Amino acid sequence: QVQLVESGGGLVQAGGSLRLSCAASGGTFSMYAMGWFRQAPGKEREFVAAISSGSSVRYTATSVKGRFTISRDNAKNAVYLEMNSLKAEDTAVYYCASGSTLASVRVGSADYWGQGTQVTVSS
Repeated sequence: QVQLVESGGGLVQAGGSLRLSCAASGGTFSMYAMGWFRQAPGKEREFVAAISSGSSVRYTATSVKGRFTISRDNAKNAVYLEMNSLKAEDTAVYYCASGSTLASVRVGSADYWGQGTQVTVSS
């Protein structure tokens, strides 16, 4: 059983930056693909970014491309989401997810999900 715990969310002004972290436990982290998703109030959950187990492949949603960067540290069992040039429309609960394949994580069919961390961008 894999457990994922997100941290790093908070309130930031538009144009600012935040770095989200997701700590994993209970499994072999280096074997899992990882991803970040977000859900704004009244909207469906949407894909943000995903990364393969060895960091060789990364996908980023068009809406955040050039502003958000996903990375991971297998030695620390952690995945990160660096968010720059934040906009009000980035306000959402951000979720970390893991799965056996990058393809499954990318489409939201992840095996495990964290509880989420709130990101609020004030304009």
